[in-house]
Amino acid sequence: MTAPGETPRFRPGVKFRFDPVRQAWMVLAPEKLFLPDEIAVEVLKRIDGTRTTALIVDDLAQAFQAPRETIETDVRAMLADLVQRGAISL
Repeated sequence: MTAPGETPRFRPGVKFRFDPVRQAWMVLAPEKLFLPDEIAVEVLKRIDGTRTTALIVDDLAQAFQAPRETIETDVRAMLADLVQRGAISL
């Protein structure tokens, strides 16, 4: 899992884009394509290379009026998975 003070960023060559043809957000990586669900898109939109994991979690908790602890667990697991898949770095 990731730590709250780490700052996620997309790895070089990885793009997070909206595809107007498919009407869907996607993460494009070398030889990989991820189609995130709506919840993952909200997390990915907040990855800008300056916000820490803690700030992303705080923003999501406020935006969706949800328990911070629940959001933190889910976000940290998602980010760890994306690190493992080579889409983001911390």
